[in-house]
Amino acid sequence: MSGILLLLCFGILLLLKVPLGVSFVISSALYLLLNGLPITCVAQRMVNSISYSFPLLAVPLFIFLGSLMNTTQLTRRIFDAAKLFVGSVRGGLAYVNVLASLIFSGISGAALADVGGLGNIEMKAMRDEGYSDEASVGITLASGTIGPIFPPSIPLIIYAAVAEVSGVRLLIAGVIPGILIAAFLCVLIAFFAKRKNYPVHISTSSSREKWKTIKETLPILILPPFLVGSLLMGWFGPTEIGAVACVYTILISRFVYRELSLQKFWLAVKEAIRSTALIMFTVASASIFAWCLTVAQVPQNLTSLMLSVSQNPIVLLLFTNLLLLAIGTFMESISAILVITPLVTPMLVRAGVDPVHIGIVIVLNLMIGLLTPPVGMSLYMGSIVTGIPFERITKYIVPWLLPLLLSLLVVTFIPQLSLWLPSLIFGK
Repeated sequence: MSGILLLLCFGILLLLKVPLGVSFVISSALYLLLNGLPITCVAQRMVNSISYSFPLLAVPLFIFLGSLMNTTQLTRRIFDAAKLFVGSVRGGLAYVNVLASLIFSGISGAALADVGGLGNIEMKAMRDEGYSDEASVGITLASGTIGPIFPPSIPLIIYAAVAEVSGVRLLIAGVIPGILIAAFLCVLIAFFAKRKNYPVHISTSSSREKWKTIKETLPILILPPFLVGSLLMGWFGPTEIGAVACVYTILISRFVYRELSLQKFWLAVKEAIRSTALIMFTVASASIFAWCLTVAQVPQNLTSLMLSVSQNPIVLLLFTNLLLLAIGTFMESISAILVITPLVTPMLVRAGVDPVHIGIVIVLNLMIGLLTPPVGMSLYMGSIVTGIPFERITKYIVPWLLPLLLSLLVVTFIPQLSLWLPSLIFGK
């Protein structure tokens, strides 16, 4: 069984709507059987891929952290604090939306956690303030893409594990691109605020009430800069940061804000276990599929083919962007990372592209894919949260794809935006 047949078998299973992890296992098992290789390799590779990967331990921790945030009122406190800084200008709540997403991304590390948790609060507040559904939904979903780029980030950690690169360098590499995305979104908000006459948030809070809000939210507001600062200073790795953040969030939710009951705690645990089991099975099954691809020399052949067409890294990155944007329209982001990383990374590395830069490009592409139909998981989440039909939400997001695509082009073709900070801290 050749590599082409392996990919064909995998594609047929996906078209039959077989779950991704199961598709990985079945196609890999068939490849092993038809080539006379021991079927026990399936279990061995799957177990080893998650048993000996220390960075992957961060994934369930950040999933649990996002669940904790969503089952308590911490996300609302973050939003209320952000309103104090930029809420009084025209379109203020739109800026607050982006700022709060940037803050919350340093805690949840996942776009869907941003949309399902903080996004629900943001969209309701903007609607109550007089914003149209087009503005409130579009801005919220677009700002949710910052989460997986700005550290910590579950997709970046998974890419690091698959590509075997430093998870810490990769997370730090996402700092400047994450801020860049937020800046581009704010530029478009400023344009629409004048053109469409966005509302001005009139605060009725006194100075004493504002100061009280700041003091109350300070315990949770210091967590994101602490997480990022710990990475920059080298105090903790991704896994340690996940553990520290979980313990800290539990303590302040229970003893400072007194909002974490035993019932809410177990609800967060069950949600985290369910999500972790699904992701880890998919990661494990992808490892045997990637190994079969390597045995069949698919990455090597693809690399040789693409390098015969062009050895210019700019051309290859442009091709990769087009491929990823297309894949992102129908495949969920983590699944796409597991499938695409073993295929495109060797080709780009051989052309001279840094694997850390490749990780940022891949994840940013796939986060934009969360906003494109037919899959568009963020679009479906927005539809569930707001009750607005999926088709209307798809129209609302179109203008906000412009700053995201512009960010993608800038990050892709100016690699130092991703590589400068890790190089400054850790050297070349």
